[in-house]
Amino acid sequence: MKCLTNIADLSGPALAPRYRPEDHKPGIVHLGIGAFHRTHQAVMTDAAIAKHGGDWRIIGVSLRSRALAQKLNEQNGLYTLLERAPSGTSARVIGSIERVIAADAMATLEALCAAGIRVVTLTVTEKGYGVDRTTGLPDRSDPVVAADLGQPESPEGVLGLLVAAIKRRRDDARPPLTLMSCDNLPHNGALLRSGVVGFARMIGNDELADWIGDNIAFPSSMVDRITPASTPETFREAALQTGCEDTAAVETEPFLQWVIEDNFVSGRPNWEAGGALFVDDVAPYEKMKLTMLNGAHSMIAYAGFLCGCKCVRDVMSHPDLSLLVRQHLKAASGLLDPLPQIDFSDYTQALLERFSNPSIAHETYQIASDGSQKLPQRIFTPALNALDAGQSVRPFAFAAAMWIRYCAGRRDDGTIYELLDPRAEELSRAITAGGGSKAGLIDAFGALPRLIPAQLQKNPIWRSELERVLSVAFSDSCLVAVSRQATA
Repeated sequence: MKCLTNIADLSGPALAPRYRPEDHKPGIVHLGIGAFHRTHQAVMTDAAIAKHGGDWRIIGVSLRSRALAQKLNEQNGLYTLLERAPSGTSARVIGSIERVIAADAMATLEALCAAGIRVVTLTVTEKGYGVDRTTGLPDRSDPVVAADLGQPESPEGVLGLLVAAIKRRRDDARPPLTLMSCDNLPHNGALLRSGVVGFARMIGNDELADWIGDNIAFPSSMVDRITPASTPETFREAALQTGCEDTAAVETEPFLQWVIEDNFVSGRPNWEAGGALFVDDVAPYEKMKLTMLNGAHSMIAYAGFLCGCKCVRDVMSHPDLSLLVRQHLKAASGLLDPLPQIDFSDYTQALLERFSNPSIAHETYQIASDGSQKLPQRIFTPALNALDAGQSVRPFAFAAAMWIRYCAGRRDDGTIYELLDPRAEELSRAITAGGGSKAGLIDAFGALPRLIPAQLQKNPIWRSELERVLSVAFSDSCLVAVSRQATA
């Protein structure tokens, strides 16, 4: 079977790009070209080029994996997108990626400085920015940030690369960039702006920092699309759909939402062709997604994984767990201000249907990764909002308790698993420091810097709810804890 390298080789039912990829030059550099990017931004860019043309193809940067870059480059950037609906699977080949740079900082810097590049987008995960979310400034304790601050002319990390590229482009009189985060972070545009401007100041270049603040755009954006990890079945289905071998294929759900602040300094693709919504203020949409979808996803991940549910769809077929998902979504929606054109009841029902999609194998263990980076905005901030509003904090405390229990690194049957988190050692030490005492555990996790807000940690209602769930989860079992939470 031929490798997917040429649109002319397609022989299955998959749709081909409605343009000749080689006729369009790159205009975007994307940092973090994983599966998530390839199921949303690359897809909408493909639609934009197909409908409106333009030099907007993407130079991808794989910050860690050389294997993914090699796969995509061998396929001339082509890959299969599988959309799995309950009624069946459809496929299309995406042609918006021009090439991928593999873990090469200097090549990345050269791409960022190319005259045709006008937009830089990022999906580097919450931990990849190297920004202290408490201060909004570069985190000097991050080893990559620290190294780049010491050698700003040869950076390796996100902030260092962006600042170096901006400086070189300005010196060469090239168009200013728009830098857009697509990660699940509240006010992600403002966070990225603060990190980039702060990095320039930390290397002693206040003049450049001021110029960045005046000339570089940092629009916020919110992306919503469930993307499970690719499996051998993904590649088998891609081969059936295309008639070609495709080791870079990705799969996702039919639902796709991208809300973007319309703030670009040097042009942008017509992403509206793919369904993007341009607004003046993304914040209410960010809050809705982080509080409802992402918050519920984290609860599903920890409680579901600990109870033996491999995938989100398995959680939704469990009577007690599915009830807790509904309770979480109801509590989360109660914290939101009204949003034009959004009915939170309809959004809740849509989420329940998406979580239940039998064709999407989104693994709870995958979602459970990097909890120390995700829970502050998904669980802890909503919990504080609930307390301030006089609403119940129970669903959020339950999710947090399941996360703490997950950090113990073993299931009830003694099965050991790796704690996938950049602060794994700290979290494991907190489990040990708890000494078997539930109050001790709460104190140990509360003492971790930049994690649980002090106002929340000191709240007696929050502490009581945490201790109640932890006592059952550790003394009896996670299943019993779930059952009691569902029937309380």
